[in-house]
Amino acid sequence: MLDAIIIFSFILAASGIGFYSIELLPNSTLDQVTNLEALRLVVAVFAAIIGGAIGLSFQTTYRRLESQIKEMPLEVILTRAIGLVIGLLLANLMLAPLFLLPIPADFGFIKPLVAVVGSIILSVTGMNLADTHGRGLLRFINPNTVESMVVEGTLKPANTKVLDTSCIIDGRIEALLETGFLEGQILVPQFVLQELQQVADASKDQKRVRGRRGLEILNRIKEEYPDRIVINTIDYEDIPTVDAKLVRFAQEINGTLLTNDYNLSKVASVQKVPVLNVNDLVNAVRPSYLPGDNLDLKILKEGKEPSQGIGYLDDGTMVVVEEGSNYVGGELRVVVTSALQTTAGRMIFAKPQASALA
Repeated sequence: MLDAIIIFSFILAASGIGFYSIELLPNSTLDQVTNLEALRLVVAVFAAIIGGAIGLSFQTTYRRLESQIKEMPLEVILTRAIGLVIGLLLANLMLAPLFLLPIPADFGFIKPLVAVVGSIILSVTGMNLADTHGRGLLRFINPNTVESMVVEGTLKPANTKVLDTSCIIDGRIEALLETGFLEGQILVPQFVLQELQQVADASKDQKRVRGRRGLEILNRIKEEYPDRIVINTIDYEDIPTVDAKLVRFAQEINGTLLTNDYNLSKVASVQKVPVLNVNDLVNAVRPSYLPGDNLDLKILKEGKEPSQGIGYLDDGTMVVVEEGSNYVGGELRVVVTSALQTTAGRMIFAKPQASALA
């Protein structure tokens, strides 16, 4: 309905201008016209056609602009609006003395012309500066409420998480959401979604399977938690890598990076970005075994040393059993002697219970 109103308005305005523009012709020309009303009608019809074309072009441009605004992140709209207002205020303050200058009447058009051009230039400059420094301005105005508003579109406070590609593919994020231990809004930046799609379209079968699994997991948690999982359209064209974009985005919204990538965790920590590493959480909730504790363990293979046997707990923790090479393929009760925490996980050292008692 609005499209039809826009086009019809242009047609009506153009036909009216064409109809009455005949009066602008010289009298000598009008005297040669035998039917003035027919000339008015012909000019009005041609003007209406031109007006319809202009109206259609305007309507198409309007719809394209409307679509861009709908896809634009909330923080961009806010910062550009602030930049526009500041630019207009500066234009009025700077151009106000111009109207006090004594300008001859023949050059009176200069004042409104300079005012219009100056307002446009300062308004565009204000919006361009807002694109560069807008988020910093929002945090300066209100460091608490504004960040929540930027991230969620509301004014309620939230502990916002930024989700990494590796964390989506890993799949444990779904279990964390089900348990309720993970709180706050969870953002998935557009560049993470693009990287996930690239992995799903990879030529290698194993990589393609992991990417498709990640997309399935993301779709499931998006359907189950539509109010918490938000796709953010932000991107940084000047930053080449996804990891650097994640750190930058988390810094700008004062969010927490959610990942299981060890290197990304260290880089983010160096740049003072809070990190939740899923692997650290898993290690933290694993059962703690102290020297002297007994375990029933199946010895699966021999260790690096000739007398060692290797077994695994239910959570994947590797257990190195001294004098356990003779029990490969069988179950054995062992006694924990020590535990070692490494960056790759935890290792437990033990020996057979019979050997420990002896």
